[in-house]
Amino acid sequence: NQTAMNEFILLGFSYGLQVQNFLYLVFLVIYLLTVTENAIIIFVVKRSHHLQKPMYYFLGNLSFLEIWYVSVTLPRLLFGFWSQSMTISFSSCMTQLYFFISLMCTECVLLAVMAYDRYLAICHPLRYPAIMTDKLCFQLSVLSWAGGFSISLVKVSFISHLTFCGPQVINHFFCDISPVLNLSCTDMSLAETVDFVLALVILLIPLLIIVFSYSCILSTILCMPSAQGRRKAFSTCTSHFTVVIIFFSATLFIYARPRRIHPFNLNKIVSVFYAIFTPALNPLIYCLRNEDVKEILRKIIGTSCSA
Repeated sequence: NQTAMNEFILLGFSYGLQVQNFLYLVFLVIYLLTVTENAIIIFVVKRSHHLQKPMYYFLGNLSFLEIWYVSVTLPRLLFGFWSQSMTISFSSCMTQLYFFISLMCTECVLLAVMAYDRYLAICHPLRYPAIMTDKLCFQLSVLSWAGGFSISLVKVSFISHLTFCGPQVINHFFCDISPVLNLSCTDMSLAETVDFVLALVILLIPLLIIVFSYSCILSTILCMPSAQGRRKAFSTCTSHFTVVIIFFSATLFIYARPRRIHPFNLNKIVSVFYAIFTPALNPLIYCLRNEDVKEILRKIIGTSCSA
């Protein structure tokens, strides 16, 4: 006889109280920093007429996404540290899983869209304004969000119909696919296959678009006669390319392999990197590597100080 569970226990970071207090402070600072950094980028993009370009429109979308990305996992983790209660209901677990996977899938597509935008700007500069119109920017952003949330709906619907009957401990700090599937006491081969295939689709298709775009960009840049032109073209791509490498290296490691071969403690460490640290690093990467954003920030800070 099997009794379906209606709640789970998130194992999280099971260390001593002093270590947990330290982690609470670290994650709280990272959460506040991430929200603040990305909110500043959204504010700067909206306020500056100089940044009313497709590249910064998509950057604003990415910053908005990153705020929600960390908000899906970190507040629940911080509450667990504070209350010492790590239980989560089945419905809350599925909701957290759905929104986390949705935002991750959306980011995959959005990074591909940003690479395509850079491809058009550098490889087809004369046709760029006619192609990358406000309407197309809006359509591509809607495609990113709708595609990510739709794929996640399929993945989570298969997982939510499984039966979970114990043990009820999830060896993770949030409801992620691998540790949740590991608790199923019914045949999960179909759900696992669907999840694996969709993970390959949502990761590899955007990655192929990014590789194609940057191959064309690199070829075009190397053919430029002016060294200054090459430097300027490189400067518009390096920040995005850095974010792509960080994001896809971690997500491919976690989600593009069959679930059963994953060492869960290693998954947890990698998940901390891409689910917590990466959203905090992305705004810094864009601000430090993008001259336009840095210049606008200097002007805003200078105006605020003089006032």
